[in-house]
Amino acid sequence: MRTATTIEASGGEPWSQQAAFVVEAEKLGLDICWVAEAWGSDAPSALGYYAALTDRMLLGSGVMQVGTRTPAAVAQTAITLSNLSGGRFLLGLGASGPQVIEGLHGVPFARPLRRMRETVEIVRQVLEGGKLSYSGSEFQIPLPGGGGVPMRLSMRAEHEVPVYLAALSPAMLQLTGEVADGWLGTSFVPEGAAGAYFAHLDNGLARSGRTRADLDICQGAEVAFAPDEDALGEMTAARKKELAFSLGGMGTASTNFYNNAYSRQGWAEVAAEIRARWQCGDRDGAAGLVTDEMVLGTTLIGTEPMVRRRLKVWRDAGVDTVRLYPAGQTLEARLTTLGRAIELVREVDGMS
Repeated sequence: MRTATTIEASGGEPWSQQAAFVVEAEKLGLDICWVAEAWGSDAPSALGYYAALTDRMLLGSGVMQVGTRTPAAVAQTAITLSNLSGGRFLLGLGASGPQVIEGLHGVPFARPLRRMRETVEIVRQVLEGGKLSYSGSEFQIPLPGGGGVPMRLSMRAEHEVPVYLAALSPAMLQLTGEVADGWLGTSFVPEGAAGAYFAHLDNGLARSGRTRADLDICQGAEVAFAPDEDALGEMTAARKKELAFSLGGMGTASTNFYNNAYSRQGWAEVAAEIRARWQCGDRDGAAGLVTDEMVLGTTLIGTEPMVRRRLKVWRDAGVDTVRLYPAGQTLEARLTTLGRAIELVREVDGMS
């Protein structure tokens, strides 16, 4: 398995410390650093900066939000970052959700699946270097009735730009298998992944005449090492409110992709109750419903032998790239956790 991490450039710590983390992560042997966008800093600006600070590590947008930029602007950004980094850029795209797309950006969230498909098609057309002409249900380029004619960019893509899609819903997962080079996933439980995720990815792969080998399965989770069982209990308890927020507070009253993902993996009843309590303002009650199994099933938290075993389960389930979110209150602590996790991934790769 390859190793990766995801950072948010505006994640609350000084920019210099975040940059130091990226530089040191590359020295530790990390393969990929994804930069998130969410509702904080934009991803491309930080990626350009990190490209100048690193030499080997791949850098990806994890993710650029479809709907906040035109497809042509996405392609321009991708080509620029790829050329600047010497071919180290991975284009990660995601639909986000109505709260961010409509609540922050003021553009409709309607038809995200169609918008994603057409965006990927347009980006790939731009990457090929010809004149851009596209007629879809979401995008018409050039704009009909105007004075524009098909154009090509004045620069060319010097390297291949792999496209990754962030997907949780069955329809978006199928699209990922059909059109993408990689899948950026979350809320991953390997024991339930066959029905919740891989069946839909495989349907998409089959539609495009491809196999699982053609798709990089990139899954992420927090990694933290507990010295003993007592410490593990404290660590698990501390993360229950964070998970309750994902299940109850993310998205809108009618749309929560994280809740849906957990529901498809065996926790439908408790996920619905957590959401109901969170929406009613009972945050502590919602967190109290989160079980240890729910926390440990979707993270890489545990004693070192536990994490090693869990990584093997992830590998055997089909994960190609493991995205590590290292725990720690300080830069040194996070890097120590990341370094040990990278070593464990290498150990697991050497196991039969």
